[in-house]
Amino acid sequence: MKKLALTLILALPCGLAAAGTEMTLKGVTMPGTALVENKPLVLNGVGLRTKVVFKVYVAGLYLETPSSDGMAISASDQLKHIELVFLRAVDGADVAKAISDGFTNNAGMSLSALKDRIAKFEKLIPSVKKGDKLSFTYNPGTGVVIRADGRALGVIEGKDFGDALMRVWLGPKPSDKALQNGLLGR
Repeated sequence: MKKLALTLILALPCGLAAAGTEMTLKGVTMPGTALVENKPLVLNGVGLRTKVVFKVYVAGLYLETPSSDGMAISASDQLKHIELVFLRAVDGADVAKAISDGFTNNAGMSLSALKDRIAKFEKLIPSVKKGDKLSFTYNPGTGVVIRADGRALGVIEGKDFGDALMRVWLGPKPSDKALQNGLLGR
């Protein structure tokens, strides 16, 4: 019994023990909690997106209910918020293309039903410079609200779109596995 208890205690730092705790990565600090759509959310995890050798952005995932299960998070009908803080300038078309590739890799059979909304989404993504923030908030009943530095750019309707967008980072074929692990608090 003591051995089991010790094993469980030692396993805590690898799981969600850090959920709700302020985290800093590459000089970017994500608060442990955030008020999103007038609702308090908890920081689930933080990760770094790299492309080849370039550090592109730090991302933080905020949820109503923390979890380390990416597919369960994606499918849940809870308020979900992911914030990207860019570490370098990136053209909006490149940001949109990278996320669009994530849809292609993770949306599965729903991809064709999402095609028009993905095209609308891509047009909303602005160019960013170092320090800029881009966020995506899935709000049940509304859809995904896209913001740049807190300014609303538009809304893409549908839970299916919100689920597919979360799978870009949390699905079975993420563009960056280390980023996925960080967002899932691993």
